[in-house]
Amino acid sequence: MYYLSRHISLILCLGIAAACPASALDFRGSADTPVEVVPEASTGLAAVYVLPAAAGVEVSYPSPTASWSLFGAAGAAFAEPVAARVEGTSSVVTLRGGDTGILIEDAGRQHCYWITDYSGHRFTIAGLHPSGGEYPCDNVVLGFEGDGAPIQFYSINGRAITLDRDISVVYTTLVADKEAGRYVQAETNVSMPYITPSSYVAAPLCDTQFGVEGDRFLRAWQQEASARSDTYAAVAVQAVTTAVQTERDAENEQNPATGSLGGSAPCEITFAADVTDAVAYREWQISRTPDFDILENSYNQDEFSYTFVENGTFYVRFTAADATGACSYTGETYEVSIGESKLLCPNAFTPHTSPGVNDEWRVSYQSIVEFHCEIFNRWGSKIITLTDPSQGWDGTIGGKKASPGVYYYVIRARGADGKAYNLSGDINIIGARDDDAYGASGSD
Repeated sequence: MYYLSRHISLILCLGIAAACPASALDFRGSADTPVEVVPEASTGLAAVYVLPAAAGVEVSYPSPTASWSLFGAAGAAFAEPVAARVEGTSSVVTLRGGDTGILIEDAGRQHCYWITDYSGHRFTIAGLHPSGGEYPCDNVVLGFEGDGAPIQFYSINGRAITLDRDISVVYTTLVADKEAGRYVQAETNVSMPYITPSSYVAAPLCDTQFGVEGDRFLRAWQQEASARSDTYAAVAVQAVTTAVQTERDAENEQNPATGSLGGSAPCEITFAADVTDAVAYREWQISRTPDFDILENSYNQDEFSYTFVENGTFYVRFTAADATGACSYTGETYEVSIGESKLLCPNAFTPHTSPGVNDEWRVSYQSIVEFHCEIFNRWGSKIITLTDPSQGWDGTIGGKKASPGVYYYVIRARGADGKAYNLSGDINIIGARDDDAYGASGSD
């Protein structure tokens, strides 16, 4: 019946905890200042105190009428009363050592605390021997030698909770700067609530030493323990890749894939990879299928440029492996779409009457990979030869304005889709006759 009523009163106290904040405990006789940890409200504890050593330490509460009880892992419902002495306006209890919960009843209210005797959990480290373990491509087992086991405290209902020791594992790795497309060295600091021989961290991407420092309590008392390992040779591999398309500014070229890779052929793209230290084998792969079951081309280098001259969708990715082949990496897949060919020829332009508007004859095209165009006057004399679809005729002959009238073109071209173009037609120069123009004598 005593335990049941105690349990009910504890539940009631939890329900009004925010309205009845507990007073802090005061400690005398501790070698170093106790470290106070604020637990979650659901524990029912007002505070957790970590003492360097609890035996013989005097704990006081600011009320001469408070009654004290101690409890263990079973919870506060099983607390046993303990005699307290009165010193002025406080009541005092001398701790016997070991971890313990404290239940204080004062003015009809109950307040619970937990005392951790750190002398039974002291962090020590004798050495580190990192190894690849079962998954060396992903993790490194630290091979910790010492004592960094979990420290547990108990809520008022006997729930075990791990006290965070904040043990630091420090080592160097590589971090991808994706905007720059490269790796940079960075120090990694991993915080662990506890550490055991099988504790592990993410595998480094460069050769490094591992350091362990801790824990938070020794750090607070300026007694931090630390150790460093021998150099660990990295085996994990990664890469950061980029794909940069060479832009063309031909106004007469159509490019349906704006904002993505590909568009109008010929399409030149430079692919580059920055790799981590353990990479020994690398390969860029080009395929027409997303599963890369058949390769169109492959390149065993970090960077290369490729010109896509065929219609369709291509897939490009980078793969890498360490010297043993045990650790491998496959990067993101780049999709390159090359559009079908198109070739349209205008039949008129106004090179001498509206400067800046329609003053050059050019074809409109997409994915034309071979192009040969000849323009003739009405008597069959060749005026100009164009070998690139981005080129145009400005309506001059030998540096002089060509007379208005009809001219003729003959085009032989091939598209990225294999389509052959054999085109011919007339070109009309529209505009007033200029007596100073080429052909004023009628030779055009």
